[in-house]
Amino acid sequence: MPSLLHLADVHLGARHADMGAAATKQRERQAAAFTRAIDEGLEAGVDAALICGDLFDSNAQPRRSVEAAVVELRRLTGRGIRVVIIPGTHDVYDKRSIYRAFDLASMAGLPRGSDLLTVLTPEAPELLLKDLDLIVYGRVFATKRAPRSPLAGFDVRADDRAAWKVGMIHGSRMIPGRVDSDDVIFTDAEVAASGLDYLALGHWHSFSSGRAGGTTWAYAGAPEPVAVDQDGAGSVCLVRIEDGAGGASSVQVERLRVGRTVFRAESVDAGNIAGQAALVEQLRELADPDLVLSVSLDGIAPDTLELDPDEVERALGGEFLHIRVRDRSATELAEAPELPDDTVAGRFVVDMKSRIGAADAKGDAADAERARQILRLGRRLLLDDPDHVTLP
Repeated sequence: MPSLLHLADVHLGARHADMGAAATKQRERQAAAFTRAIDEGLEAGVDAALICGDLFDSNAQPRRSVEAAVVELRRLTGRGIRVVIIPGTHDVYDKRSIYRAFDLASMAGLPRGSDLLTVLTPEAPELLLKDLDLIVYGRVFATKRAPRSPLAGFDVRADDRAAWKVGMIHGSRMIPGRVDSDDVIFTDAEVAASGLDYLALGHWHSFSSGRAGGTTWAYAGAPEPVAVDQDGAGSVCLVRIEDGAGGASSVQVERLRVGRTVFRAESVDAGNIAGQAALVEQLRELADPDLVLSVSLDGIAPDTLELDPDEVERALGGEFLHIRVRDRSATELAEAPELPDDTVAGRFVVDMKSRIGAADAKGDAADAERARQILRLGRRLLLDDPDHVTLP
């Protein structure tokens, strides 16, 4: 009975624009997670490894990056483990495809005609592995946006060339009201009608699995997160296909953790912060080199609180994989002494209070908060620290 390593969405070479200075580190972590995924397959002694799209983050990769990936794949093929790859939506099989530019099997030192490393394409959409009594069907297109469902009219129940039938798709399950459209989309009804024993999926970076009709399906998820909010990533799947009751197949899907990145969202009440230094020390208690920490400052901030989120991030940057601080607090407007309306300071206060009132009446919370921040800063400059005000 065949056993399979199922992975997807490795995104080798991703830029990670949302991670700033940590981008290079995260690319290295993705490569390390890919290595651990191969380790899991070798340890389990799988018969084949299925890579369901977006092995590479784009088709524009230097040769050294492709060679590094092939080194890992050779660890499988060197043990006689078949590797089957389909293009995704990032490494799409268009005219500029990385799979057209590079012959991975040749780079792995495999002879022409070998079935140890295969990229399934619209022209070569399936692979028959007779010794495993298994057919792998790759449902792919030569464009990023599919002209139709990859499972439209697809039914393998009459295909008697092998006992076990596995499909590979990089796309989205349609979930009415949640996922109604995407570049590649299919329905559970189409999955149920396919006659597949197992459908290996890529494109969603969080693990999930289920069953439609007699077909078991699963998204392996990304081995390591590609963006800072993907807290369901970090895994691959070990799949075992066996004979079940009544002649039906029994498919067991085991989720294996290979990622190291941890995500945490932390809300901090701005009203309880003594100052910026105190906030830095409070967050330092959470320090972890594998942690992506998202901090939200909420509540009502006292008028005297001076805090720069960028400075907080820089102070703690070396103690987390990545830290992001966002100030969403509202500003408390402390009462200022009464000022004559015919003075610059008095007129300023009257005008800004009028703007705040008008914004509140319209329900424009963003403009009201901008006006409060302007009033807060103006009070500090005009009243508390007049030496820092330069007049023309």
